[in-house]
Amino acid sequence: MTSLSALAGFVVGAIVMVAVGRPRDRRRSETVENSDTILPAGVASVLAVLPSSAVVLDRDDRVLRASSAARAFGLVKGDHLMAAELLALARQVRRDGEIRESEFEVARHKFGMETTTFAVRVAPLGTHGQVLVLAEDQTERRRVEAVRRDFVANVSHELKTPVGALSLLAETVQDAADDPVAVTRFAGRMQHEAARLTYLVQDLITLSRIQGGEPVPTPGCVPVDEVLHEAIDRCNTKALAKDISLVAGGTEGLRVWGDDELLVTALRNLIDNAVAYSPENTRVVVSARPAGDTVEVSVSDQGIGIPETSQERIFERFFRVDAARSRATGGTGLGLAIVKHVAVAHGGEVTVWSKEGSGSTFTLRLPAFGGTAIAVPSTSIPMEAAK
Repeated sequence: MTSLSALAGFVVGAIVMVAVGRPRDRRRSETVENSDTILPAGVASVLAVLPSSAVVLDRDDRVLRASSAARAFGLVKGDHLMAAELLALARQVRRDGEIRESEFEVARHKFGMETTTFAVRVAPLGTHGQVLVLAEDQTERRRVEAVRRDFVANVSHELKTPVGALSLLAETVQDAADDPVAVTRFAGRMQHEAARLTYLVQDLITLSRIQGGEPVPTPGCVPVDEVLHEAIDRCNTKALAKDISLVAGGTEGLRVWGDDELLVTALRNLIDNAVAYSPENTRVVVSARPAGDTVEVSVSDQGIGIPETSQERIFERFFRVDAARSRATGGTGLGLAIVKHVAVAHGGEVTVWSKEGSGSTFTLRLPAFGGTAIAVPSTSIPMEAAK
Protein backbone atom coordinates (compact mmCIF):
# COMPACT_ATOMS: atom_id res chain seq x y z
CA MET A 1 0.00 0.00 0.00
CA THR A 2 3.02 2.34 0.35
CA SER A 3 3.27 2.87 -3.40
CA LEU A 4 -0.43 3.71 -3.59
CA SER A 5 -0.05 6.25 -0.78
CA ALA A 6 2.76 7.94 -2.67
CA LEU A 7 0.74 7.97 -5.89
CA ALA A 8 -2.30 9.42 -4.20
CA GLY A 9 -0.19 12.10 -2.55
CA PHE A 10 1.42 12.93 -5.87
CA VAL A 11 -1.90 13.28 -7.69
CA VAL A 12 -3.57 15.31 -4.95
CA GLY A 13 -0.51 17.56 -4.70
CA ALA A 14 -0.46 18.10 -8.45
CA ILE A 15 -4.13 19.04 -8.44
CA VAL A 16 -3.63 21.52 -5.60
CA MET A 17 -0.73 23.16 -7.43
CA VAL A 18 -2.80 23.48 -10.59
CA ALA A 19 -5.72 24.95 -8.69
CA VAL A 20 -3.52 27.47 -6.80
CA GLY A 21 -1.89 28.55 -10.05
CA ARG A 22 -5.18 29.62 -11.66
CA PRO A 23 -5.99 33.31 -11.98
CA ARG A 24 -8.43 34.51 -9.35
CA ASP A 25 -10.87 35.99 -11.90
CA ARG A 26 -11.11 32.71 -13.79
CA ARG A 27 -11.69 30.78 -10.55
CA ARG A 28 -14.54 33.16 -9.64
CA SER A 29 -16.17 32.76 -13.04
CA GLU A 30 -16.34 28.96 -12.83
CA THR A 31 -19.56 27.60 -11.46
CA VAL A 32 -19.92 24.79 -8.98
CA GLU A 33 -21.51 22.68 -11.71
CA ASN A 34 -18.42 23.02 -13.92
CA SER A 35 -16.19 22.09 -11.00
CA ASP A 36 -18.15 18.89 -10.62
CA THR A 37 -17.78 17.80 -14.24
CA ILE A 38 -14.42 19.17 -15.42
CA LEU A 39 -11.02 18.27 -14.03
CA PRO A 40 -8.47 21.05 -13.44
CA ALA A 41 -6.11 21.56 -16.37
CA GLY A 42 -3.11 19.24 -16.23
CA VAL A 43 -4.67 16.65 -13.93
CA ALA A 44 -5.61 14.40 -16.85
CA SER A 45 -1.96 14.37 -17.93
CA VAL A 46 -0.87 13.40 -14.42
CA LEU A 47 -3.38 10.55 -14.27
CA ALA A 48 -2.33 9.31 -17.71
CA VAL A 49 1.23 8.54 -16.57
CA LEU A 50 0.30 6.68 -13.39
CA PRO A 51 1.09 2.93 -13.49
CA SER A 52 -1.95 2.12 -11.36
CA SER A 53 -5.56 2.04 -12.51
CA ALA A 54 -6.83 5.57 -11.81
CA VAL A 55 -10.46 6.73 -11.71
CA VAL A 56 -11.92 10.14 -10.80
CA LEU A 57 -15.59 10.26 -9.76
CA ASP A 58 -17.84 13.30 -9.48
CA ARG A 59 -20.27 13.88 -6.61
CA ASP A 60 -22.89 11.72 -8.39
CA ASP A 61 -20.49 8.76 -8.79
CA ARG A 62 -20.08 9.38 -12.51
CA VAL A 63 -16.65 8.68 -13.96
CA LEU A 64 -14.95 11.91 -15.02
CA ARG A 65 -11.65 10.31 -15.95
CA ALA A 66 -10.42 6.71 -16.10
CA SER A 67 -7.05 5.34 -17.15
CA SER A 68 -6.79 2.75 -19.89
CA ALA A 69 -5.70 0.21 -17.29
CA ALA A 70 -8.92 0.75 -15.31
CA ARG A 71 -11.00 0.09 -18.41
CA ALA A 72 -8.88 -2.88 -19.46
CA PHE A 73 -9.44 -4.56 -16.09
CA GLY A 74 -13.18 -3.94 -16.34
CA LEU A 75 -13.30 -1.53 -13.41
CA VAL A 76 -14.95 1.12 -15.59
CA LYS A 77 -17.51 0.86 -18.37
CA GLY A 78 -18.71 4.03 -20.00
CA ASP A 79 -19.06 6.54 -17.16
CA HIS A 80 -19.83 3.93 -14.50
CA LEU A 81 -17.56 2.40 -11.88
CA MET A 82 -18.42 -1.31 -11.99
CA ALA A 83 -17.02 -2.49 -8.66
CA ALA A 84 -19.59 -2.10 -5.88
CA GLU A 85 -16.86 -2.24 -3.22
CA LEU A 86 -15.12 0.77 -4.76
CA LEU A 87 -18.37 2.74 -5.01
CA ALA A 88 -19.05 2.12 -1.33
CA LEU A 89 -15.54 3.30 -0.40
CA ALA A 90 -15.87 6.40 -2.59
CA ARG A 91 -19.14 7.38 -0.91
CA GLN A 92 -17.64 6.96 2.54
CA VAL A 93 -14.65 9.12 1.56
CA ARG A 94 -16.97 11.76 0.11
CA ARG A 95 -18.97 11.89 3.36
CA ASP A 96 -16.15 12.27 5.88
CA GLY A 97 -13.16 13.31 3.74
CA GLU A 98 -10.93 10.55 5.15
CA ILE A 99 -8.59 8.54 2.92
CA ARG A 100 -9.37 4.84 2.88
CA GLU A 101 -7.42 1.75 1.85
CA SER A 102 -8.62 -1.74 1.06
CA GLU A 103 -8.14 -4.84 -1.11
CA PHE A 104 -10.63 -6.59 -3.34
CA GLU A 105 -10.81 -9.07 -6.21
CA VAL A 106 -12.34 -8.78 -9.67
CA ALA A 107 -13.25 -11.84 -11.75
CA ARG A 108 -11.61 -11.93 -15.18
CA HIS A 109 -14.37 -13.43 -17.28
CA LYS A 110 -12.18 -13.50 -20.36
CA PHE A 111 -9.86 -15.93 -18.65
CA GLY A 112 -12.29 -18.32 -17.03
CA MET A 113 -12.45 -18.38 -13.26
CA GLU A 114 -9.25 -16.38 -12.65
CA THR A 115 -9.37 -13.24 -10.54
CA THR A 116 -7.31 -10.07 -10.28
CA THR A 117 -6.41 -8.81 -6.81
CA PHE A 118 -6.21 -5.05 -6.28
CA ALA A 119 -4.82 -2.90 -3.51
CA VAL A 120 -6.99 0.22 -3.44
CA ARG A 121 -6.59 3.74 -2.05
CA VAL A 122 -9.48 6.24 -2.25
CA ALA A 123 -8.93 9.94 -1.52
CA PRO A 124 -11.03 13.14 -1.79
CA LEU A 125 -10.24 15.72 -4.50
CA GLY A 126 -11.09 19.34 -3.80
CA THR A 127 -14.33 20.54 -2.21
CA HIS A 128 -16.89 19.59 -4.84
CA GLY A 129 -17.31 15.92 -4.07
CA GLN A 130 -14.77 14.59 -6.55
CA VAL A 131 -13.02 11.38 -5.45
CA LEU A 132 -9.80 9.77 -6.70
CA VAL A 133 -9.60 5.97 -6.81
CA LEU A 134 -6.22 4.27 -7.30
CA ALA A 135 -6.18 0.50 -7.79
CA GLU A 136 -2.88 -1.37 -8.08
CA ASP A 137 -2.81 -4.89 -9.51
CA GLN A 138 -1.38 -7.23 -6.86
CA THR A 139 -2.00 -10.50 -8.72
CA GLU A 140 1.58 -11.10 -9.83
CA ARG A 141 2.97 -10.21 -6.41
CA ARG A 142 0.57 -12.63 -4.76
CA ARG A 143 1.52 -15.33 -7.27
CA VAL A 144 5.22 -14.82 -6.59
CA GLU A 145 4.61 -15.00 -2.85
CA ALA A 146 2.68 -18.24 -3.27
CA VAL A 147 5.45 -19.71 -5.44
CA ARG A 148 8.01 -18.70 -2.83
CA ARG A 149 6.03 -20.32 -0.02
CA ASP A 150 5.57 -23.49 -2.04
CA PHE A 151 9.26 -23.54 -2.92
CA VAL A 152 10.34 -23.25 0.71
CA ALA A 153 7.89 -25.94 1.74
CA ASN A 154 9.04 -28.27 -1.05
CA VAL A 155 12.73 -27.69 -0.34
CA SER A 156 12.15 -28.41 3.35
CA HIS A 157 10.36 -31.64 2.49
CA GLU A 158 12.92 -32.77 -0.07
CA LEU A 159 15.84 -32.08 2.27
CA LYS A 160 14.11 -33.72 5.21
CA THR A 161 13.70 -37.03 3.40
CA PRO A 162 17.39 -37.89 2.73
CA VAL A 163 18.56 -36.29 5.97
CA GLY A 164 16.05 -38.35 7.97
CA ALA A 165 17.04 -41.50 6.06
CA LEU A 166 20.71 -40.89 6.78
CA SER A 167 19.98 -40.45 10.48
CA LEU A 168 18.01 -43.70 10.68
CA LEU A 169 20.59 -45.61 8.67
CA ALA A 170 23.39 -44.35 10.90
CA GLU A 171 21.53 -45.61 13.97
CA THR A 172 20.95 -48.95 12.27
CA VAL A 173 24.63 -49.31 11.37
CA GLN A 174 25.56 -48.51 14.93
CA ASP A 175 23.19 -51.18 16.28
CA ALA A 176 24.48 -53.73 13.74
CA ALA A 177 28.17 -53.11 14.39
CA ASP A 178 28.78 -56.83 14.94
CA ASP A 179 27.14 -57.84 11.63
CA PRO A 180 29.50 -57.01 8.72
CA VAL A 181 26.92 -57.99 6.10
CA ALA A 182 24.31 -55.64 7.56
CA VAL A 183 26.86 -52.85 7.92
CA THR A 184 27.86 -53.21 4.26
CA ARG A 185 24.22 -53.19 3.12
CA PHE A 186 23.23 -50.15 5.17
CA ALA A 187 26.42 -48.30 4.28
CA GLY A 188 25.44 -48.67 0.62
CA ARG A 189 22.04 -47.20 1.40
CA MET A 190 23.72 -44.31 3.19
CA GLN A 191 25.86 -43.61 0.14
CA HIS A 192 22.71 -43.58 -2.02
CA GLU A 193 20.95 -41.08 0.24
CA ALA A 194 24.09 -38.94 0.54
CA ALA A 195 24.36 -38.83 -3.26
CA ARG A 196 20.71 -37.86 -3.53
CA LEU A 197 21.25 -35.05 -1.02
CA THR A 198 24.30 -33.86 -2.97
CA TYR A 199 22.37 -33.78 -6.24
CA LEU A 200 19.54 -31.84 -4.61
CA VAL A 201 21.89 -29.22 -3.15
CA GLN A 202 23.71 -28.87 -6.48
CA ASP A 203 20.43 -28.45 -8.36
CA LEU A 204 19.23 -25.84 -5.84
CA ILE A 205 22.46 -23.88 -6.27
CA THR A 206 22.18 -24.03 -10.06
CA LEU A 207 18.52 -23.00 -10.00
CA SER A 208 19.21 -20.09 -7.65
CA ARG A 209 21.79 -18.77 -10.13
CA ILE A 210 19.47 -18.69 -13.12
CA GLN A 211 15.87 -18.48 -11.90
CA GLY A 212 15.79 -14.68 -11.76
CA GLY A 213 15.31 -14.46 -15.52
CA GLU A 214 18.42 -12.35 -16.01
CA PRO A 215 20.29 -12.86 -19.28
CA VAL A 216 23.51 -14.87 -19.35
CA PRO A 217 26.20 -12.63 -17.80
CA THR A 218 29.09 -13.46 -20.18
CA PRO A 219 27.68 -15.06 -23.33
CA GLY A 220 29.88 -16.17 -26.19
CA CYS A 221 30.06 -18.46 -29.20
CA VAL A 222 29.32 -22.04 -28.12
CA PRO A 223 29.89 -24.98 -30.52
CA VAL A 224 26.82 -27.21 -30.23
CA ASP A 225 28.85 -30.35 -31.02
CA GLU A 226 30.99 -29.83 -27.94
CA VAL A 227 27.94 -29.32 -25.72
CA LEU A 228 26.38 -32.55 -27.01
CA HIS A 229 29.58 -34.58 -26.49
CA GLU A 230 30.14 -33.24 -22.98
CA ALA A 231 26.54 -33.82 -21.86
CA ILE A 232 26.51 -37.35 -23.30
CA ASP A 233 29.83 -38.15 -21.62
CA ARG A 234 28.47 -37.09 -18.22
CA CYS A 235 25.41 -39.34 -18.64
CA ASN A 236 27.17 -42.36 -20.12
CA THR A 237 27.65 -44.25 -16.85
CA LYS A 238 23.94 -44.17 -15.98
CA ALA A 239 22.99 -45.16 -19.50
CA LEU A 240 25.40 -48.12 -19.57
CA ALA A 241 23.97 -49.38 -16.29
CA LYS A 242 20.60 -49.82 -18.07
CA ASP A 243 22.05 -50.89 -21.43
CA ILE A 244 20.69 -47.69 -23.00
CA SER A 245 22.51 -46.37 -26.07
CA LEU A 246 23.15 -42.63 -26.26
CA VAL A 247 23.19 -41.62 -29.92
CA ALA A 248 24.30 -38.19 -31.19
CA GLY A 249 23.18 -37.02 -34.59
CA GLY A 250 21.83 -34.17 -36.67
CA THR A 251 23.72 -31.30 -38.26
CA GLU A 252 27.34 -30.78 -37.25
CA GLY A 253 29.14 -27.47 -36.93
CA LEU A 254 26.26 -25.42 -35.50
CA ARG A 255 26.94 -22.64 -33.02
CA VAL A 256 24.75 -20.81 -30.50
CA TRP A 257 25.12 -17.68 -28.41
CA GLY A 258 25.34 -18.39 -24.68
CA ASP A 259 27.19 -20.01 -21.78
CA ASP A 260 28.65 -23.44 -22.50
CA GLU A 261 28.50 -24.77 -18.91
CA LEU A 262 24.85 -23.79 -18.45
CA LEU A 263 23.95 -25.37 -21.78
CA VAL A 264 25.76 -28.59 -20.85
CA THR A 265 23.87 -28.61 -17.54
CA ALA A 266 20.52 -28.20 -19.31
CA LEU A 267 21.24 -30.90 -21.88
CA ARG A 268 22.60 -33.25 -19.21
CA ASN A 269 19.37 -32.88 -17.27
CA LEU A 270 17.33 -33.74 -20.37
CA ILE A 271 19.46 -36.81 -21.08
CA ASP A 272 19.41 -37.92 -17.43
CA ASN A 273 15.63 -37.59 -17.46
CA ALA A 274 15.36 -39.63 -20.66
CA VAL A 275 17.58 -42.40 -19.26
CA ALA A 276 15.74 -42.51 -15.93
CA TYR A 277 12.32 -42.96 -17.57
CA SER A 278 13.34 -45.34 -20.36
CA PRO A 279 13.29 -49.15 -20.15
CA GLU A 280 16.48 -51.17 -20.55
CA ASN A 281 17.93 -51.98 -23.98
CA THR A 282 16.50 -48.85 -25.63
CA ARG A 283 18.19 -45.75 -26.99
CA VAL A 284 18.18 -42.01 -26.43
CA VAL A 285 18.87 -39.80 -29.46
CA VAL A 286 20.43 -36.35 -29.02
CA SER A 287 20.41 -34.26 -32.18
CA ALA A 288 20.83 -30.69 -33.41
CA ARG A 289 19.48 -28.95 -36.49
CA PRO A 290 19.32 -25.38 -37.84
CA ALA A 291 15.98 -23.55 -37.71
CA GLY A 292 16.31 -20.06 -39.16
CA ASP A 293 17.73 -17.78 -36.48
CA THR A 294 17.72 -20.56 -33.88
CA VAL A 295 19.32 -23.95 -33.31
CA GLU A 296 17.09 -26.79 -32.11
CA VAL A 297 18.67 -29.39 -29.82
CA SER A 298 16.38 -32.36 -29.22
CA VAL A 299 16.50 -35.32 -26.83
CA SER A 300 14.22 -38.22 -27.83
CA ASP A 301 13.64 -41.40 -25.84
CA GLN A 302 11.59 -44.58 -26.03
CA GLY A 303 10.34 -44.29 -22.48
CA ILE A 304 7.02 -44.40 -20.70
CA GLY A 305 5.85 -41.01 -21.98
CA ILE A 306 4.08 -38.20 -20.15
CA PRO A 307 0.31 -37.92 -19.72
CA GLU A 308 -1.15 -34.99 -21.66
CA THR A 309 -2.66 -33.57 -18.46
CA SER A 310 0.81 -33.29 -16.90
CA GLN A 311 2.75 -31.86 -19.83
CA GLU A 312 2.00 -28.22 -18.96
CA ARG A 313 3.37 -28.67 -15.43
CA ILE A 314 6.49 -30.76 -15.92
CA PHE A 315 8.75 -27.68 -15.97
CA GLU A 316 7.55 -26.61 -12.50
CA ARG A 317 9.97 -27.05 -9.64
CA PHE A 318 9.48 -30.33 -7.75
CA PHE A 319 6.58 -31.40 -9.95
CA ARG A 320 6.63 -35.15 -10.58
CA VAL A 321 4.36 -37.15 -12.84
CA ASP A 322 5.01 -40.25 -10.75
CA ALA A 323 6.49 -39.28 -7.37
CA ALA A 324 7.25 -42.87 -6.32
CA ARG A 325 9.11 -43.65 -9.55
CA SER A 326 10.99 -40.36 -9.45
CA ARG A 327 12.28 -41.04 -5.94
CA ALA A 328 13.24 -44.57 -6.96
CA THR A 329 15.35 -43.20 -9.81
CA GLY A 330 16.95 -40.60 -7.55
CA GLY A 331 15.39 -37.56 -9.24
CA THR A 332 15.26 -34.24 -7.40
CA GLY A 333 12.29 -32.79 -9.29
CA LEU A 334 14.37 -29.77 -10.31
CA GLY A 335 15.99 -30.96 -13.56
CA LEU A 336 13.34 -29.75 -15.99
CA ALA A 337 12.90 -26.49 -14.08
CA ILE A 338 16.64 -25.88 -14.54
CA VAL A 339 16.31 -26.62 -18.27
CA LYS A 340 13.48 -24.11 -18.58
CA HIS A 341 15.37 -21.34 -16.77
CA VAL A 342 18.55 -21.97 -18.78
CA ALA A 343 16.52 -21.67 -21.98
CA VAL A 344 14.89 -18.42 -20.81
CA ALA A 345 18.25 -16.98 -19.70
CA HIS A 346 19.53 -17.58 -23.24
CA GLY A 347 16.49 -15.97 -24.86
CA GLY A 348 15.20 -19.34 -26.02
CA GLU A 349 12.59 -21.87 -24.98
CA VAL A 350 12.08 -25.56 -24.27
CA THR A 351 9.09 -27.59 -25.47
CA VAL A 352 7.97 -31.19 -25.15
CA TRP A 353 6.17 -33.71 -27.31
CA SER A 354 5.13 -36.90 -25.59
CA LYS A 355 2.71 -39.77 -25.85
CA GLU A 356 2.20 -42.38 -23.18
CA GLY A 357 3.89 -45.62 -24.15
CA SER A 358 5.67 -44.01 -27.13
CA GLY A 359 8.35 -41.91 -25.48
CA SER A 360 9.08 -38.19 -25.33
CA THR A 361 11.03 -35.54 -27.23
CA PHE A 362 12.29 -32.41 -25.49
CA THR A 363 13.50 -29.59 -27.73
CA LEU A 364 15.73 -26.69 -26.75
CA ARG A 365 15.51 -23.72 -29.13
CA LEU A 366 18.47 -21.38 -28.72
CA PRO A 367 19.54 -18.20 -30.55
CA ALA A 368 22.07 -19.00 -33.28
CA PHE A 369 25.45 -17.31 -33.08
CA GLY A 370 25.55 -14.49 -35.62
CA GLY A 371 21.75 -14.41 -35.96
CA THR A 372 21.53 -17.28 -38.47
CA ALA A 373 21.95 -21.01 -37.88
CA ILE A 374 24.84 -21.91 -40.20
CA ALA A 375 27.00 -25.04 -39.97
CA VAL A 376 30.73 -24.30 -40.00
CA PRO A 377 33.64 -26.73 -40.28
CA SER A 378 34.40 -28.19 -36.89
CA THR A 379 37.72 -29.35 -35.51
CA SER A 380 36.03 -31.27 -32.69
CA ILE A 381 35.34 -35.00 -32.54
CA PRO A 382 32.86 -36.10 -35.25
CA MET A 383 29.30 -36.82 -34.15
CA GLU A 384 29.68 -40.49 -35.00
CA ALA A 385 32.32 -40.85 -32.31
CA ALA A 386 29.73 -40.16 -29.63
CA LYS A 387 27.55 -43.10 -30.64
